[in-house]
Amino acid sequence: MKRLPIAEIIAAAMAACIGYQLDTYDVPLSMTLASSLAMFLAFRDTIHQLTGASRAVTHRCPNRGCDFMVRLTGASAAESRRWQEIAAAHPHRQ
Repeated sequence: MKRLPIAEIIAAAMAACIGYQLDTYDVPLSMTLASSLAMFLAFRDTIHQLTGASRAVTHRCPNRGCDFMVRLTGASAAESRRWQEIAAAHPHRQ
């Protein structure tokens, strides 16, 4: 999946904002850096998951109450069709 540079820019801005807020409360530098890095990674991963979710295809079992599902991102039509058939024909719980 091609990384979106805008996601890194947004995540860096949010992490910098949180780092600035922690710095105004005289939080030690090591804790400020650790918190900012953690928030950067969390924001970046969330943005990537949200953008990937819009391009994902989900195949579920047609039986009511069955929780089997397959989520594909960037799959070809043939691959998607193969997983659709697998989801429809998998052994169901009794």
